[in-house]
Amino acid sequence: MSDSPARTAALTATAGGAGATRLAVATGAVLARTGANVAVLDAAFATQGLAQHVPGRITTDITHVITTDAAPAAARYAIAPDADAALTAYPAFAAFERIAAAKTPAAAARLGSVVDTLADAHDYVLVDTPPIAANQAVAAVTATDAVVAVVPPGDRGVDTLQRARGRLADIGTDCTHVVANRAADTPRAATHAVPTHATTGVPDTPVPLSGTGAFTAAVAALADAVFDTAVAASLSTGSVLDAVHARLT
Repeated sequence: MSDSPARTAALTATAGGAGATRLAVATGAVLARTGANVAVLDAAFATQGLAQHVPGRITTDITHVITTDAAPAAARYAIAPDADAALTAYPAFAAFERIAAAKTPAAAARLGSVVDTLADAHDYVLVDTPPIAANQAVAAVTATDAVVAVVPPGDRGVDTLQRARGRLADIGTDCTHVVANRAADTPRAATHAVPTHATTGVPDTPVPLSGTGAFTAAVAALADAVFDTAVAASLSTGSVLDAVHARLT
């Protein structure tokens, strides 16, 4: 990792259901609100949660890109096509056979090169990363400038963070930030906390990304810390978050 401000980040869940996908989309949205061109890349092939944020039909997906010589742009989809700002997804949406092929060491190496390609095409790249237990997760955390550990709230989050840090140490890296998702307060060992969205209050549904409440402010603070930006000071209503909200509700 260089001393220059990060432009790519892996949001890696320390456990299943930690909410890394929604947090990646939310972070991308607040960055896009300031006029940045932001990509969210899906490395969580098993859950394919990012595909839920893509309107319309997905044809070419990211697993096809990393198992062939297809260009990454072939798997690019607008998350909020009617918004003024650019927030795009590179989702995974494939049958089991190709998902298995996308988890090989060769495909993981290709994923790392895709991150570099997307960094040339976008201002920021966020990688939705599963727990460190597969080749594509290793590729994501080693190819990006920053690693954000996304932990569930409470004691479970602390326990899973310890395991995740051990696995990161095994591959010669560590997390640069730790965010407790759906937590009212910043718990021990975390650097940030993002509360449950006030509108839904339900962690298992897509979060409507709108407004300037506590949820949005916490995500903006996380974006500021990870990317050395001033997103929190630039937030305004009527932007890409509202477009995503309209589609998801």
